[in-house]
Amino acid sequence: MANPKGAFQFRAATPSRWKDVEALFGARGACAGCWCMWWRLPRAEWNRGKGAGNRRALRRIVEKGGAPGILAYEGGRPVGWCAIAPREAYTVLERSRTLKRLDDEPVWSVTCFFIDKDWRRRGLTVKLLDAACAHAKRKGARIVEGYPVDPSGDYPAAWAWTGLRSAFESAGFREVARPSRTRPIMRRHL
Repeated sequence: MANPKGAFQFRAATPSRWKDVEALFGARGACAGCWCMWWRLPRAEWNRGKGAGNRRALRRIVEKGGAPGILAYEGGRPVGWCAIAPREAYTVLERSRTLKRLDDEPVWSVTCFFIDKDWRRRGLTVKLLDAACAHAKRKGARIVEGYPVDPSGDYPAAWAWTGLRSAFESAGFREVARPSRTRPIMRRHL
């Protein structure tokens, strides 16, 4: 697919864009019925909702005006997603021992990406991060935090759903902690 000018458009996932979320995520709900609810629901609830239940949970957030993510469009077609919200919205993240809060600073968290397979490995993640930061800043955020993987060697795209460290660095994020060998915590001050 060609996009010579990199002419992507970025929009918050609002109720009027729900059909675009469905079109991008497809029948599988982005990844095995997740519907970007992995960090938001207790594990047992996420497992019970896998598929249609998680879809309904995300739709409720969108319908309430939560704008839980940013959609990337190319030629009017949704081709990418970046989940972003105040950290408190992600109950599983809030309970994580590995990715525990670093301090009392209010942060917005980037937790997930989904890129259409035809648009992967083309730099869209970095552009989505920039758009997500701009969205968070408009909502009053001062710090955006991410939890990418930092693998050694080739890494399957399906397992990079939290993003890669290199993409976060390219978007101006800096590592502020490394709770595990392959999982940095990165921040960008707005």
